[in-house]
Amino acid sequence: MMMANHKRQRKQPLRFMGEMLAALAVIVLVALIGPAHATPLDAAMDRVFTVRSADAEDRFLGSAFLWGDGSVAVTNAHVVGAADEVRLVDRHGVEEVALVIGRDAVRDVAVISVAPGREGLLAADAVPGLGEEVFALGAPLGIEFTLTEGRISATARQVDIAVPLMLLQHDAAVNPGSSGGPLVDVDGRLLGMNSQIADGSRMFVGIAYAISVADLDRIVSGLVDETLAPFPKLGLRARPVDRQVAKALGVETAGLLIDGVEAGGLAAAAGLVAGDIIVAVDGADLAQPGELAFAVDRAAAAGQTTLTILRGAERVDLVLAFDTEADMNGQKLRQVLQGTPETVKAYRLAALGVVLDDGGVVTGVTDNSPALFAGLAQGDRIVSINGAVVDLATYEITGPVLILLAAPGGETRHIYLDPWGAHDGVRPVGGANVLDPDVVVF
Repeated sequence: MMMANHKRQRKQPLRFMGEMLAALAVIVLVALIGPAHATPLDAAMDRVFTVRSADAEDRFLGSAFLWGDGSVAVTNAHVVGAADEVRLVDRHGVEEVALVIGRDAVRDVAVISVAPGREGLLAADAVPGLGEEVFALGAPLGIEFTLTEGRISATARQVDIAVPLMLLQHDAAVNPGSSGGPLVDVDGRLLGMNSQIADGSRMFVGIAYAISVADLDRIVSGLVDETLAPFPKLGLRARPVDRQVAKALGVETAGLLIDGVEAGGLAAAAGLVAGDIIVAVDGADLAQPGELAFAVDRAAAAGQTTLTILRGAERVDLVLAFDTEADMNGQKLRQVLQGTPETVKAYRLAALGVVLDDGGVVTGVTDNSPALFAGLAQGDRIVSINGAVVDLATYEITGPVLILLAAPGGETRHIYLDPWGAHDGVRPVGGANVLDPDVVVF
């Protein structure tokens, strides 16, 4: 028995030495080939940021990623909004306050200057094919540095007929917070930037859209070089001529029926009026309603385009001019196109889309109203604002307010309404008129 114990004691140092050698071999192997987690997708995630407001509120805004030589990051224009600076945080906790150097609200792209020293995502060599595996990187619902997997479900989809972009459609799960994050392939190469989900819900319903890397290259380069012409605001509302409209008017099912024209806008200057049907641009028929946006985008650089319209039974050619030096209503048109609105200093409830009866009961709230986002609902009665009973018809909101509401059953609650703040409630995703989804604003 003592001899057996002695043999076991002699074997223990040998076993210990074997374990040490095995551990040393693992360390050497990791040093040679890198950490086990250093996959192409991990490398891509190292180039992703969460975007937060660069103020005391430190609000989560969305996602972004390093672009090109790494001197800029790219995100959606709707992520940064009107902010001049944002805070970027990478997956290792490194953060910086960065300057927003360019944005295009129509194409929904913004460029952020970042500290040099890192390379951006490499672009994929080819456009992804139908069914190709893709990965969405970002912070859906604020859950930072999340990867979801899906497939390309359409290679070119125009989501908003007023926007000249064909987007990649895929089913990798994206949600609020994913906006501005990259869509990559299995090798971590950039395919596009996640920007939208399907209309009808703010949450993922199986269809997501990304701006392709080819369009991003053109837009980002133009924003950095200040050569990207802003997409012209035509000042008209129009709807596709579908079968019902065509039958009612006795015309072909093609083109765009003008619902209204903004006084002093480009469409009004060209002579367009409500009831006109745009059927061709520069001699090319509008086979699809969305072709107008692409035609205008191409023509903006040339300075003008010719629209062919149906006015009753007559075909008329009208010249739509984009003269950026022309003066319109005392302002340079370039300023109008770029959009430099002054901040509204005060709002009445009616201006926020709130309809009240004589007793202060809400009978209607516009779908995109800040009041709706704050929690105001039809049937609520406004009891007081900032603790005081006020004349609701004339009261002007000049800052964030606390509103006391009484529900139809008598239950009371407060809501905080800030017309100038961030609105994170449920809202339509697309650019369509919320009261009539067939109407699109150009």
